[in-house]
Amino acid sequence: MDYKNTLLMPNTKFEMRGKLPTKEPGYQTRWKEQAIYEKMLAKREGCEAFVLHDGPPYANGDIHLGHALNKILKDVIVRSHYMAGYKVPYIPGWDTHGLPIETAITKLGYDRKKMELSAFRKLCYDYALEQVERQKAGFLALGVVGDYDHPYITLKKEFEAHQIQIFGQMAMDGLIYKGLKPVYWSPSSESALAEAEIEYKDIKSPTIFVKFAVKDGKGLLDNETSFVIWTTTPWTIPANLAICLNPELTYALVDSEKGKLIVLEELVDTLWAKFGLEKKDIIKTFKGRELEMITCQHPLYDRESLVILGDHVTADAGTGCVHTAPGFGADDFFVGQKYGLPAYCNVDEHGCMMEDAGDWLKGQYVDDANKTVANRLDELGALLKLEWITHSYPHDWRTKKPIIFRATTQWFASIDKIRTELLQQIDNVDWIPK
Repeated sequence: MDYKNTLLMPNTKFEMRGKLPTKEPGYQTRWKEQAIYEKMLAKREGCEAFVLHDGPPYANGDIHLGHALNKILKDVIVRSHYMAGYKVPYIPGWDTHGLPIETAITKLGYDRKKMELSAFRKLCYDYALEQVERQKAGFLALGVVGDYDHPYITLKKEFEAHQIQIFGQMAMDGLIYKGLKPVYWSPSSESALAEAEIEYKDIKSPTIFVKFAVKDGKGLLDNETSFVIWTTTPWTIPANLAICLNPELTYALVDSEKGKLIVLEELVDTLWAKFGLEKKDIIKTFKGRELEMITCQHPLYDRESLVILGDHVTADAGTGCVHTAPGFGADDFFVGQKYGLPAYCNVDEHGCMMEDAGDWLKGQYVDDANKTVANRLDELGALLKLEWITHSYPHDWRTKKPIIFRATTQWFASIDKIRTELLQQIDNVDWIPK
């Protein structure tokens, strides 16, 4: 018996193989010819609009799974609202400015430092538009509906003109100001970085304990006394303007082989063991607030270091006497502002010490300056201890190299004048999740 003839098999026009690589271009052509998006708009003419604002992808490479997830989810939202009776104008967009595009051009072999700026910008411009077309083709292949013939692209002159118009209005309203503030700075990219552009990796860093001799003890301390500071960034010592204490913690004045030293009382035993000191006579104790406005002599330069107070000072690490360089840290900057200290920065955009640091240090990269500063302090008798620690440190997510905190002159948008209005609008927004 021929068993094949006993099988009840359906007759179908379906092919044995899907052949999607061959067929999909035809589907895409048919979708375009059918003008599905335009028909969706026409069919809902006069209906209530639902507008999904497209947070633009960055135009620096072919689409990946993240792009696909983003665009498909948006397409589901747009189409579902269309089916619910809304008019759904969806305008795709692209972000075409910034460092990633410059980095991509550099990787192609172009050196922006060896060519006219206008020529380098033209390369970036052309590259960005090329990537827009590549990504557009990818999104169309996913079947995502939208007005791809009229996208918004941030490098278009009309888009830039509108941005300038809004910026101008903000400036006229007093919302724009120029200021000096420490930011994440990448010497390898020569650019400020946002929080989202930072990744953390473990690195090995030198840590130093340094004596700052009292200059004016306000009748409480004599000139034979020194505050002991601790830092993991010796290169910032040349920018030191203050020593910060916690107003509520107790500090001890302790006599030792290295002179009279001031540190947190609860850390005396630990620190003396670390420093290898045997003489440990506690002469007196003070609350941090009692020592405010005492001045010390900077160990490297002919200038004073002011003793100030800040709640950010803890007993978790160091000595309780926090080295403060307002040009190189957020806490330092804000506490420095309270005392009228400038955001002094002596490191350039390449991460190299500037002329203000002195001839002995000028031009050195910050990592190299660590060793030079430590050696100089040791020669001057101000270095109590140098040791190495491994800790988590921020890196540039593109170059994978360490960043620094550095005060730079930048433009800021202030919300002070519209803070009340902004807070009132919270009640008018449907937040998801609540």
